[in-house]
Amino acid sequence: MVAPMVSSSWTCGSIPISKLNPSLRTKNGAKRTSFTLLNPQPRAALVEATPPPPPPQLPPPTTAAPKNGSIKVLELPGNSADNLNAETRAMARAANASVYSPEFVASKYGSQPLKVVGRAFQILSELGLFWLKLFLDQRNGVLDQNMRIRAIDLRNIFTRLGPTFVKLGQGLSTRPDICPPEFLDELSELQDGLPTFPDEKAFSCIEKELGQSIDSIFSSITPSAVAAASLGQVYKAQLKYSGNVVAVKVQRPGIEESIGLDFYLIRGLGILINKYVDTITTDVVALIDEFARRVFQELNYVQEGQNARRFKNLYADKEDIIVPDVFWEYTSGKILTMEWVEGVKLNDQEAIERQGLKVLDLVNIGIQCSLRQLLEHGYFHADPHPGNLLATPEGKLAFLDFGMMSEAPEEARFAIIGHVVHMVNRDYEAMARDYYALDFLSTDVDVSPIVPALRNFFDDALTYTVSELNFKALVDGLGNVFYQYPFNVPAYYALIFRSLTVLEGLALYADPNFKLLAASYPYFAKRLLTDPNPYLRDALIELLFKDGEFRWNRLENLLVQGRQDRDFSAKEALQPVLKVLLSPDGEDVRNLVIKEAVRVSDAFTLGTISETYQYIPDFMRTLIFNGNANGALIMSKTEIQSMIELRNRVLRVWGLLQSSNGFDPALLQPILQVLQQPEARRLGRRVMGGITQRLAVRFLQQLLWVPTTASR
Repeated sequence: MVAPMVSSSWTCGSIPISKLNPSLRTKNGAKRTSFTLLNPQPRAALVEATPPPPPPQLPPPTTAAPKNGSIKVLELPGNSADNLNAETRAMARAANASVYSPEFVASKYGSQPLKVVGRAFQILSELGLFWLKLFLDQRNGVLDQNMRIRAIDLRNIFTRLGPTFVKLGQGLSTRPDICPPEFLDELSELQDGLPTFPDEKAFSCIEKELGQSIDSIFSSITPSAVAAASLGQVYKAQLKYSGNVVAVKVQRPGIEESIGLDFYLIRGLGILINKYVDTITTDVVALIDEFARRVFQELNYVQEGQNARRFKNLYADKEDIIVPDVFWEYTSGKILTMEWVEGVKLNDQEAIERQGLKVLDLVNIGIQCSLRQLLEHGYFHADPHPGNLLATPEGKLAFLDFGMMSEAPEEARFAIIGHVVHMVNRDYEAMARDYYALDFLSTDVDVSPIVPALRNFFDDALTYTVSELNFKALVDGLGNVFYQYPFNVPAYYALIFRSLTVLEGLALYADPNFKLLAASYPYFAKRLLTDPNPYLRDALIELLFKDGEFRWNRLENLLVQGRQDRDFSAKEALQPVLKVLLSPDGEDVRNLVIKEAVRVSDAFTLGTISETYQYIPDFMRTLIFNGNANGALIMSKTEIQSMIELRNRVLRVWGLLQSSNGFDPALLQPILQVLQQPEARRLGRRVMGGITQRLAVRFLQQLLWVPTTASR
């Protein structure tokens, strides 16, 4: 059962049904009968004694075979066999949706000089004064002191210049390679708080796009918009045929025209920046074109509906994630009808707590979903701000507004995890080389000058552990590095990092000690321990082995963290290492494993002997051990203690595996099967040979030991 939704990214708060305007007007101005919503109850299926006739030009939903002559079940869109056909019809209605093309925009607005000059004057008068202030600040040596003030000025200017610049400002807020940190902070607060357009125009647009009158579609609709965004505004309504409560988003009139003109001018400015501004190394025109394409895609509401459906299929498999369904029969290029979700914005902590919910629980849900978006499927929400995340009364997290989505390539997703491993190891040379794989730098850029900058930042930042590092401090610190060197951060990284920064900021209001990286660790640990991808197998081996020795403390920590992820499976843990161990090109790893297996066997044997020795009476020790006052072994106390600690750590690791979800002794069966392979048998013989040799050396040491005679 799906709860009705109050979309906080769309609403400033829901309007009670009892306060609906008693009348609406048709296109010709005639008074329309009011429609009343009486405590609507959403259901998986609506049961009626006699279903009303279908609205004009719309086929009725699929009906289940009636069990008697009077009852029929009307299925919701998510269950309807006709849903695909309805989506096809919606696509047909959006066939003429605009698509961004630099050539098309240039040809269209190049022939309208008066309109171009008028808008250019408005933009230049605003931005020109801003650049003048920056110039004077620099000349007077107060640029750094006034950076925050200028960032606030730019945020206000973008708000005044309208939808295109609001979107542009939000886009810049995710670009640490272009903007200094102060500007990133201020622009990230840029909201779509624009005035509404006349409701009559919105209702006229609905009727024109869907080819039906308002009262044939809805039994009720709010008389005015419940929220306005940069590209459109939203109404709350009830569908007449099914009774479902929905959110109806209507596109702002003339928005394509104004945005197209603005991007024509902005692109011209980008050409000048590329040509004359040496301090910005990023291809500004390419960024503008990419951003314009995304904004124009956002203007196609059918595309947004398809984005929502894909997002739902990928991420709403978790019980704590909600993605609203799309009502395709009532959707077009300029109209989007979706489920209405009851809830409050994720940044409204007081309202969340009044519902008996915890902000941190919801933030953790958002973090886990964001990590899956970035690192598993690579398809993610590209408009990261709190208004697009709702806390429902049931404690679930609802994602809204799917106009701007993005994708990260598979290679980049794995490279991010590898980068985290190098950061944990403080391997700054490897971190610098990662920027090639991450596509931050072209391969002809020398990374050696970047290594000291990374070392200077992380040696200060990583005073304790990575999990204790504030994520925003990490992003800001890396942003300073990116800003100083020729980095070109792909948009998909910047957007998801900004999203995670927003989530951490929300959590810090509830808990000043919250650390996003600590909350993310279980996911990273689980992926490293269970993912068979070759890149991640190499990253795991790199993390576990250092200077020829196996780091059991790292494995123990990975298991402790990974077990906290609800998808962790003991059956899959360490299988990637086993596969690479027995692979044809795993000789180097096999040599390390043989060495470690001998060391562990030595630790178990000697540790047991040492502990057994403690229980032997004193009068027998001299007789049995040839007068060795140090104990049963020819080893220092420090060396013996080290052996015991190694043995205990191995036992703790095994205990962690045994107590993990999904542990079953049968999980050893695949390992035993693998051990039957020729390579595994050869490996086993080498291990046993090493153990035997080590024990023989220990035995001879003990046998040939000569007690030292005390000097007189």
